[in-house]
Amino acid sequence: MSLLPAYETLVEQRIREAAERGEFDDLPGAGRPLPLDDDPLVPEKVRVAHRILKNAGYVPPEAQQMSEINQLIAQVGRGEFIAEAEDADRRLRALLIQLELSGRPAAASKAWHDDQEALLRRGLRLGPDDGSA
Repeated sequence: MSLLPAYETLVEQRIREAAERGEFDDLPGAGRPLPLDDDPLVPEKVRVAHRILKNAGYVPPEAQQMSEINQLIAQVGRGEFIAEAEDADRRLRALLIQLELSGRPAAASKAWHDDQEALLRRGLRLGPDDGSA
């Protein structure tokens, strides 16, 4: 059994209590949208390069990969891959392996978990855990 759900409940409770006490009321920028265009932790020269690439319509390969992973998981969840389930599962596994090998194991693990949840919601189980290997 994981302690994560209990920890999340505790964190949510503490956030709720702090909000009730008004601890978040006078924060800078309250009531305004967050400026998500620039990352203040990225050096200015790199931010300028990122902005130019973004304005030119360039999407980094990592973002394209995550988009495809999320699309595959959503399609599995909607049951769009009944006939091509094995091919879709193979493609998703390949993308997750690439993601993990690129140094993002946490993102790969989360995507894998999301995929398994989508399969379980549909009453399906694909892969080595289903005993059909």
